[in-house]
Amino acid sequence: MTAPGDKLGFEQDIKPLFRQKDRDAMLAGFDLFDYDDVVEKADAIVGSLRSGQMPCDGAWPAEQVDKLQRWIDAGMPA
Repeated sequence: MTAPGDKLGFEQDIKPLFRQKDRDAMLAGFDLFDYDDVVEKADAIVGSLRSGQMPCDGAWPAEQVDKLQRWIDAGMPA
């Protein structure tokens, strides 16, 4: 688990937060396993997670949402 001060990267920290079924559900709009797509939709993704609209089968734990937000705030490093 990464601490708040640790550098986060997409492949090792963010992509694994999304399950295959999350990806499949969103593929018509964008690919949750694709860095560029997630960067483009990052604010909408985190907003949907915080509001409970995503994923449809239950909310993420707060620490996972916070990790995604820290990655966004850090400039979304690859």
